[in-house]
Amino acid sequence: MTTALVTGANRGIGLEIVKQLMARGLTVYLGARDPERGEKAAAGTGARFVRLDVTDPESVRQAAASLDSLDVLVNNAAVLGGGPAQAPGSADLEDVRLAFETNVLGVITVTEAFLPLLRRSARPRIVNVSSSVGTLTGMGTSEMPIALGYPPSKAALNAVTLQYAKALRDTAIKVNAVCPGWCAPEVNGRTPAQGAHIAVTMATLADDGPTGGFYDDEGVVAW
Repeated sequence: MTTALVTGANRGIGLEIVKQLMARGLTVYLGARDPERGEKAAAGTGARFVRLDVTDPESVRQAAASLDSLDVLVNNAAVLGGGPAQAPGSADLEDVRLAFETNVLGVITVTEAFLPLLRRSARPRIVNVSSSVGTLTGMGTSEMPIALGYPPSKAALNAVTLQYAKALRDTAIKVNAVCPGWCAPEVNGRTPAQGAHIAVTMATLADDGPTGGFYDDEGVVAW
């Protein structure tokens, strides 16, 4: 039985990733830092809850120790922030620091902890949920939000994705980043279920699938 872990999965896109992976027959561990919310979400899906706060190395270590095997890791947990707290010229460094601790260091912490299990898998996959707002291509030309926390942290996550892909290129582990898109049904009609689709696609790649790439529903995203 193929097993997967999704971080930050008690709501939104993370929860939809859990549901869609389960619909494909995977055994899924729903990772969340809040036990009450995590257990409630897991109970509603049939997933297995595991307490995991990506900013707390000890909780990550304990979560890794509680699993016997793992085939798929989806690093979904993230914080957004924005507005005056992350604006150049008036930024709150604590807010910026939290974005990097969660969106970058949290992914590294989790990946390092679960990598030994993934190395033992026959078809291991790592999916990092990123965002097009973290692309350097888009930052310079589009009307993306101006912030010192979220967009730069996602740019750093893209770089981390490439580093792991290069380090693991001689193994069976495939490492990719995905952009789920802005999911605001009341504004643009895009649902979390639609946003989850690309992560699930990359989590269930065939053996001849790509590694070291950045993808959305349309295909390759320019870094």
